[in-house]
Amino acid sequence: MAKQTIDFAKVIQKDREERQQERWEGTFLEYLDKVKADPSLASSSHRRMYNMLIDPGVTEINPENDPRTQRLFGDEPIKVHNFFKDEFFGMERTLNKIVRYFHSAAMGGEESRQVLYLMGPVGSGKSSLVERLKRGLEELPPIYAIDGDPMFGDPLMLIPRHLRPAFQDMLGVKIEGDLNPLMRHRLLEEFGGRYEEVPVRTVTFSKRARRGIGVVPPVDPNNQDTSVLIGSEDISKLDRFSEGDPRILELNGAFNVGNRGMVEFIEVFKNETEYLHTMITATQEKFVPAPGRHGTIFVDACIVAHSNEAEWQKFKADHTNEAILDRIVVVKVPYNLRLSEEVKIYKKFLDRANFEACIAPHTIEIASMFAILTRLEPTAKCDLMTKLRLYNGEEVVEKGRTKKLTVRELQEDTKREGMFGISTRFIMKALDNALTQNATSIHPISVREALITMVKEADFAEDVKKQYLEFLQDTLHKAYLELLEQDITKAFIYSYKEQAETLFQNYLDHAEAYVTKSKVRDQNTREDLQPDEAFLKSIEEQIAIIGSAADGFRQEVIAYLWAASRRGEKVTYVAYEPLKEAIERKLMNSVRELSRIITKARTRDEEQQSKYNSMVQSLIDDGYCEDSIDVILKYAANHLWRD
Repeated sequence: MAKQTIDFAKVIQKDREERQQERWEGTFLEYLDKVKADPSLASSSHRRMYNMLIDPGVTEINPENDPRTQRLFGDEPIKVHNFFKDEFFGMERTLNKIVRYFHSAAMGGEESRQVLYLMGPVGSGKSSLVERLKRGLEELPPIYAIDGDPMFGDPLMLIPRHLRPAFQDMLGVKIEGDLNPLMRHRLLEEFGGRYEEVPVRTVTFSKRARRGIGVVPPVDPNNQDTSVLIGSEDISKLDRFSEGDPRILELNGAFNVGNRGMVEFIEVFKNETEYLHTMITATQEKFVPAPGRHGTIFVDACIVAHSNEAEWQKFKADHTNEAILDRIVVVKVPYNLRLSEEVKIYKKFLDRANFEACIAPHTIEIASMFAILTRLEPTAKCDLMTKLRLYNGEEVVEKGRTKKLTVRELQEDTKREGMFGISTRFIMKALDNALTQNATSIHPISVREALITMVKEADFAEDVKKQYLEFLQDTLHKAYLELLEQDITKAFIYSYKEQAETLFQNYLDHAEAYVTKSKVRDQNTREDLQPDEAFLKSIEEQIAIIGSAADGFRQEVIAYLWAASRRGEKVTYVAYEPLKEAIERKLMNSVRELSRIITKARTRDEEQQSKYNSMVQSLIDDGYCEDSIDVILKYAANHLWRD
């Protein structure tokens, strides 16, 4: 096949033409015709941000149609916003609060004059959320601004105040704000007050070019210069202009460049309170002081701040900060507590890093389990591993019964769950450390050892360190062995699913006959036989269903599966969690002795070697790394099927 050639010149030319089509230049009078045709061109910054969030699409998940979602959220309506969909996981409630804030602010309510403040532990995703908002602005179509205005001001501010009511009726928009001192001077001196002739052009948002996106990093407390926020005066121009001349203004502060877009305050409460006073007027009155003696400047910007919880608590404790506190909408950004979503987070990071090493099954899962266990608050209602599984939307079976404990019940008893624990960065470092031992593959054993080493070396409190090591050396050790035993069993048993399905169908036939006091038709002899209670018991005893409890269990199974069948659901061995667990344990027990011999045997006869090779190949086909499979099987031999 001939290698396809790329015409780079055509790619460049096509991009240039597309961008050229988005550009527009004209007079203010021509711009008015455009606003008349499309009033959304005059949107406020909050309205623009809200549209940016919802335009890619919103999916509302109906819990009634998904049992797992029902277990996770109950009857709470959950919306998934495509704007965040592929980058943020397990944060539905947090993201919905952010979108709700922008929705309220877009309607011009009180929250349009409030700071959106994201608060959470390190590595919970605060900075990533703000980066996504900034990147979203850069992806938007160009906006219309006064040509030559350093603050990219809304052209409608050119309209004199006495004419604004009439223009608002004609255009169907709200006109707010005033020209900055520099543009007022230009309007009078350069255009003689003829605002209809002022040029207007399109501009795009750009963080790098400081157009519509302002960023305020933490500033040295001993040198907090407000010019970072509001710009300064260019003293080099004083030999040409007087001190009161607006032409000496350098409107390049964060609030100036963030006009029409957003201003980000990084680690906001690391700054002295006095430095943040500009926020008060920027939010409530929508103006900031101009440098020097030039009055005030109107700003239309979404202010988004973020910091860690400790800094927030310290700031909130000082009653002298009430003026700023009253202008803040707090959205907590806790750590993710759902196992399936935590796995997605690390896979996203690994994909971005061009991670080429082979990753054995359950590696990311075990690391994610550790992260989540450290973030959970203990409860008397269940152990932490059970809580982890419930928070993941799983059905937890104990003694043959699905545990009747809801996520909401558990969450009601918590205070700071998700606001402490191991960060995603800690886990990523562990994966990197595991790679130093073997650059071609990593597996749960190597990652667990890396985590143990890191915890021992970390500066945690002794009780916290002890608990983390217990998670790694005991809780996750047992969890991985269960997963590993299932994988080896499935690899060992030819057609595992078919055998499980056969056991399931046989159990249903005999359980239904037992419950309805009828007989079972033998498929081969066509005889009507009594239900085989010994067979039923051999399945049920795997999950501790014995004695009189068996009657109730059989009735529950038949009732559940009949209901599922009426709903049109496909009924397989995985349909009813307690029975699924019993069947899988039955299969594992049926090969346990043989697996033990084959896994542990130092010398194997020809038949054993053939079965061993077949098992290894099945594991490799299922994603196990060829150069680490011996380590994993030795680990299984040392810890599973002990005499």
